[in-house]
Amino acid sequence: MGPLLCLVSAACFGAMAIFGKLAYDEGVPVGDLLLVRFALAAAGLLAVVLATGGLRALPRRSILAALGMGAIGYATQSGLFFLALERMDASLLALVLYTYPALVFAAAVAIGRERATARRVAALLAALTGVGLVLLGAASGSVDPLGAAMGLGAACAYTVYILVGDRVVGDVPPVPLAALVCTGAAATFALAAVVRGGPQLEFGAAGWGWIGAIALVSTVAAILAFFAGLRRVGPSAAAILSTLEPVVTVGLAAAAFGETLGAVQLLGGALVLGAVVVMQWPARQAGVSASVPAPRPAVPVPLAAISATPATSRRASSSSL
Repeated sequence: MGPLLCLVSAACFGAMAIFGKLAYDEGVPVGDLLLVRFALAAAGLLAVVLATGGLRALPRRSILAALGMGAIGYATQSGLFFLALERMDASLLALVLYTYPALVFAAAVAIGRERATARRVAALLAALTGVGLVLLGAASGSVDPLGAAMGLGAACAYTVYILVGDRVVGDVPPVPLAALVCTGAAATFALAAVVRGGPQLEFGAAGWGWIGAIALVSTVAAILAFFAGLRRVGPSAAAILSTLEPVVTVGLAAAAFGETLGAVQLLGGALVLGAVVVMQWPARQAGVSASVPAPRPAVPVPLAAISATPATSRRASSSSL
């Protein structure tokens, strides 16, 4: 069941960009999509957490830090992701975003949290080469420069979010952390809606259905399935199995919208995904850190310190998002 749960989680996450595109087709604005998505996801996750008493033992400082991570860090990342989704193909955006594990590794080395190894440096170079190939051309024409910049900005925002979250909310269990982050993000988008004159919410039932799918399938169900699988297979295997996610996005985008990647883009995508697998593969030598964050999509899921070493794997489910 462990591998199956991880694959189900990856498939749910991979469908998020498709649901977003379909919501846009129904006239759902980005701001309203994000507000409703996080409000529904927060309600669902908080119901689970409150039913299990997951918030009772948390110190107030940790709760406030988790809310702040959602209100600032995750809201920024998610906002950039869905704005980019308006301007570029879902398949390309999924591959661009998936460079963030490599960015996290590079940043962690730069600030002294990680030690560079030949294997991971090679994987980093492969990932950067891959995203360059992906952006050489788009599935349906030329790349939208602003959309590509927003997609890369989402990956960079996620990198900062992970590295900061690893230090400030490392003591919060994963599902309560996800619930609090969703709550913080919902508050940010609610405030943004008020500044704009209030949410419109004038789209039809189909639009509500696609947002509900993003919130309940690609957020709540995906998060719970991921952690259920993580407990059974361990962090490194869960991270590698999760590389199915962009593959699902590319496949669904082809089926739903006719998006097709050229040979150069497929090569670039293979380099990006291969680099992620190499980075997540357990280190053979004792004492070599393998704590590069697991590849996860633009959703509030504990990520950092997913490690193949015993010392750090104890923190795998309670570090950052």
